[in-house]
Formats: sequence, structure tokens, C-alpha cells
Amino acid sequence: MESMYHQGNRKLQDQFDTRRLADLLEERAVSDMISENDAAFIAARDMFFLATSDDEGRANCSYKGGEPGFVRVVDEHTIAFPNYDGNGMYVSMGNVLENANVGLLFIDFENQHRMRLNGIASIDEHDPLMAEYPEAQFIVRVRAREVFPNCPRYIHHYQLVERSKFVPHEACETPVPDWKKGIAQHEPEALPANDPARQSD
Repeated sequence: MESMYHQGNRKLQDQFDTRRLADLLEERAVSDMISENDAAFIAARDMFFLATSDDEGRANCSYKGGEPGFVRVVDEHTIAFPNYDGNGMYVSMGNVLENANVGLLFIDFENQHRMRLNGIASIDEHDPLMAEYPEAQFIVRVRAREVFPNCPRYIHHYQLVERSKFVPHEACETPVPDWKKGIAQHEPEALPANDPARQSD
């Protein structure tokens, strides 16, 4: 596997005398394969942060949430997750169409553990997994380039209070968010023709 470090990394590693440590961690902890432990950790998560960048390299970070297991480990090199209805801007997913390099950060706040997965993303409206995710617009698959745990010492300890009621479920009507109801009331023409907000009370 090619080294993940570039000149910028090396400059700071040398400045703070961490090159040897960085090389050791890369050798022992970084892989392009998703281990069984990694897969179990990913399968238990109900959220992650997604970093993308556009065609000019401008970065964007977004939050993605669902039920535990909504990120699927397809094989030892690949994960997949659904894209649900959002605000219609498609900033992250539009970036993927222009620049397929992505970074995902998974965090377990209750047990204070995290891992990173960097790789190459693709989008498919006809992915076989579409049938397994109610209301998914398309499936995003990411082929892992680097998978590694991240130092947990600065993770704050949080506990889950409640999962979002807006995550789609089979045979259950997903509520319309208030902000969309407001647009439907004042500027309905801005919404997609088939948006449920147009029919909401």
C-alpha cells in the first residue's frame, strides 16, 4: 500500500519530531482492508461524518445519520450507504460526482472510540441495495483506500437520548420537517413536484 503521507504531513512530522511515530502507526494500524472488527464497529453506528471536496478542492463536511447498520460493509474493501431526502442542495453528493475522493469518520461517543475510512466513492440509483433502504434516492459505495482507528482521548462522552424520527422505515410514513412545511406554504414552487411537503397539512 502506498504511503498516505505527503510533503505537508512530513513537514509537520519533522517539525514536531513525530515522523518515526507516524511511520510506526501507518505500518501497524493503517490498511486498505476492512477487518471483522472494523465491520462490526461500522455496523453498530447510526451516524458518521462525511468529508468531500469539489472540483476545485474546496472542502465540505456533512453529517449522515440513520438506524444502526445503515452503513453496510459489502466486502473487505467496500462499504455502502443510502442517500435520503435532504435539503436538495446535494453539496456532498454533487462533490462526489466531481471528485470521488471521500473521508468518513465514525465515532462511538458512548464508548469513546472512532475510526476513519478514506476511499473512492461512487453513486448508483440502480444499486441492488436500493430495495433494502426505504426512500433511498441512491446508494453510495466507497472503496476503501485507508482504514484506521483514531486516537480516542479527545472524544467527549455522550449518551444517545433518541434517534431521529425522520429516518425512513419500512411501512411507516416519514414525517415532513417543519422547514419544508414553511416552504410549501409560502413558496411551494421551489419544492420538487413530488415532494411530500406539498401534500402535508
